[in-house]
Amino acid sequence: MDVNFKPYSLNINKNLYTIHEPKVMGILNVTSDSFYDGGRFNNEDNALRQVEKMLNDGADFIDIGGQSTKPGADDVLEAIELNSTSDIIGAIIKRFPAALISIDTSRYSVAKSAVESGAVIVNDISAGERDAQMLPYLAKVQLPFIAMHKQGTPKTMQINPQYDNVCKDILKYFNAKKNVLNELGIKDIILDVGFGFGKTIEHNYDLLTHLNIFHSLNCPLLVGVSRKGMIWKVLGTNAENALPGTTAANTIALLQGAHILRVHDVKEAKDAIKIVGMLK
Repeated sequence: MDVNFKPYSLNINKNLYTIHEPKVMGILNVTSDSFYDGGRFNNEDNALRQVEKMLNDGADFIDIGGQSTKPGADDVLEAIELNSTSDIIGAIIKRFPAALISIDTSRYSVAKSAVESGAVIVNDISAGERDAQMLPYLAKVQLPFIAMHKQGTPKTMQINPQYDNVCKDILKYFNAKKNVLNELGIKDIILDVGFGFGKTIEHNYDLLTHLNIFHSLNCPLLVGVSRKGMIWKVLGTNAENALPGTTAANTIALLQGAHILRVHDVKEAKDAIKIVGMLK
């Protein structure tokens, strides 16, 4: 295991949850247009079967999203996102009461409803910048917050993204963001550099190469590269056939001390963690 790996503790359900080894966050998209699994799990029966599979495969968290954030995606109505996520979270908690649920949203209303239904983590691709009510709410409820970096919106983010130096620019962004969050009283912060969100393929691999520089921020690092274009475009394939490449990229991230892998394929991520864990 990379010497940079550092355990962190989070406050989850008023209990101390220690990340003493890399964890896996299973993705559950309850939308019709997500880039890989759109439409597969947007009904309760299919969603519950997928959650059961991911938990049996060893998922530590389940991340539920009600809006596609793939490049070029249109926004969805707030009511649609709200209804699709809250209902399924309630059903999951009823069936799997020990499951740790993350809500993937940038809307305060969706986050609040999800938390009231049983979610214990908020994962916001806008890092609290889309909805002015999000950060004050998180300061009040004191839940772990996943803050991601992106450029633009899902609709525009891949239109000629530019940086002076992608790693230094994002490090500077997170330094400022962490100060804002801490001043509001938000302490349990997980950082996501946002692979594929306003980055070229070259930007993504620059970030993956130098991921360990973000340990200087003293926050757990979440890595989400699962089946993304940075994988399948390099391999000349598609998202459906990008699992081997995803495992390779996840392994590189683990070697640099990643704390959480956000993935569609839980078993393969857990296997990568076991293999990397054997290194001395």
